[in-house]
Amino acid sequence: MHPLKSPAESPSGEPFLTTDGKGKVLLSWIAKAGDSTMFQFSTLHDTTWTQPHTIASGHSWFVNWADYPLLARNDNHILAHFLDQSGPDTYAYDIKITASSNGGENWSTPYILNTDKKEAEHGFVSILPFEDGFFVCWLDGRNTVMEGMGDMKDHEGHHGAMSLRAAILNAQGEMVKEWELDNRTCDCCQTGAALTDSGPIVVYRDRSASEIRDISVIRYVDGSWTQPVTLYADRWKIAGCPVNGPRVVAAGKEVAVAWFTAAHDSTQVKVVFSHNGGKTFDNPVLINETSTIGRVDLDWLDAETVVVSWMEGDLIKLREVKSNGGIGPAQVVARNSSERAAGFPQLVVSKGRVLLAWTNLQTNTIQLATYQ
Repeated sequence: MHPLKSPAESPSGEPFLTTDGKGKVLLSWIAKAGDSTMFQFSTLHDTTWTQPHTIASGHSWFVNWADYPLLARNDNHILAHFLDQSGPDTYAYDIKITASSNGGENWSTPYILNTDKKEAEHGFVSILPFEDGFFVCWLDGRNTVMEGMGDMKDHEGHHGAMSLRAAILNAQGEMVKEWELDNRTCDCCQTGAALTDSGPIVVYRDRSASEIRDISVIRYVDGSWTQPVTLYADRWKIAGCPVNGPRVVAAGKEVAVAWFTAAHDSTQVKVVFSHNGGKTFDNPVLINETSTIGRVDLDWLDAETVVVSWMEGDLIKLREVKSNGGIGPAQVVARNSSERAAGFPQLVVSKGRVLLAWTNLQTNTIQLATYQ
């Protein structure tokens, strides 16, 4: 592992890494200045970051270790989101969308993506470049708040269930089409999305009536959505949300998904591959070496290999996984912290180089490393 200088100054956290269509790496993060919260990003050129651009700033944002802002780039257009409090209760916040048409120099006036106008939880967003615009999916709490209810102080106070919604936005960030994909999901696990030959594929933690919270897959094929299908039947029964979402990457018909489960009191990180756009999946590959807290990420290293990151206690680890089930040795990226404030380590691959980002609680800033 080789350290890489971070463009983010202290205090900063909640990093997110992504690549554009040309393989350029973008890093976004949350910075603090007095009582103001700023959403910033920078682009990597070889080993040097551009000067940070501020996407948006505010005083009433919902800033959370697991539900962090992110962005995606489609040619010169960039779409970004952040979370803004909509009411006095802790978990009452909206998804705000802003767009740039000049590579991040200027940003549109943010608008609220969720159209329900309810003081409820909306977040755990995924954004993809899609056709000339963007694909977005998120968890939506509009059904958790009934008329006359005003208490969203904690996740377990829900009366209805969280739902999964998706939309297509144009290059300017305006909504073109919207769907409800699943009317009962886990409350606060990240969604994941990737683009296959057939269209977007979404992975998320589902929630059955008997509180089985396994990962489900839903695909956009020929202009319509398939029904949700269980990715793999871990049969993890848990009364509350584990705050541990899946990650998915796709290239053509090849799909790979990484996720965490603690079914049968055994903590595990697994990776599974599909060779037909997510229609069917192979048997999963076990990734972790010892007890794990999950917090997974993954990306393609080549056409048959992904590199996956996860945490075991305070260790951030990674290893290569082949689509035929072969696995490489586990590498320790860094010793950090297992506290929630340390967040979710981020991973992307660009031109054969693996880049990782995480929040260092000792320095209160974002730390970066590369792996070749």
